[in-house]
Amino acid sequence: MPKIVDHEKRRLELVEATWRIIASRGIEGATMREIATEAGFANGALKPYFPTKDDLLTFAFSHIFNQTNTRMGSSTAGLRGLPALRSYCHEILPLDAERLNEARIAIAFWQRALTDPAKAALHDSSMEQWREALFDKLREARELGELKEGLNDDDIVGGIMTFALGAQITATLTPEHHSADQLRSQLETYISLISSEKGDLVATAGPKGSA
Repeated sequence: MPKIVDHEKRRLELVEATWRIIASRGIEGATMREIATEAGFANGALKPYFPTKDDLLTFAFSHIFNQTNTRMGSSTAGLRGLPALRSYCHEILPLDAERLNEARIAIAFWQRALTDPAKAALHDSSMEQWREALFDKLREARELGELKEGLNDDDIVGGIMTFALGAQITATLTPEHHSADQLRSQLETYISLISSEKGDLVATAGPKGSA
């Protein structure tokens, strides 16, 4: 009887191997041969799943985006307004090893997206989902009286996205200035600037290294 191959499991194993290679050697070191070796596959076994490294990188970016969205759903369950916004942002920020590896995948993907219209479009549609979710949380915060009057939601969401995505770069390049605790504190500072006196300003940094 032919061996039944779990193709989705193989794809995820290859994504995990890609994370490890990029984390240790960078995107240029993530050759198809190195990825296959790291995943325990023969080099030719990758071709049916990902004909090129760019195909693998696109799948890896989609995977980490979906993985982040799953965490967002869990962490914001039962929350509204600014507490929900805070928890949502925590899942984007590189606050632990897993999220830092996700940031490295995103950075590698951004590099390719600069000259690849298909990758740029995928990134745009993904970020639009996050923007819409942030707008929803701001509307909740305003209904709850948590936001200062006169603020522009486009500016707030733009600021949050710039901070959260920029943190993926800075935490990778200069971790001594962008530790998990520092990133949480920076987010709290931003939230304090948009919050009314009724806003929830309770910091949620918790013990060092926690989410």
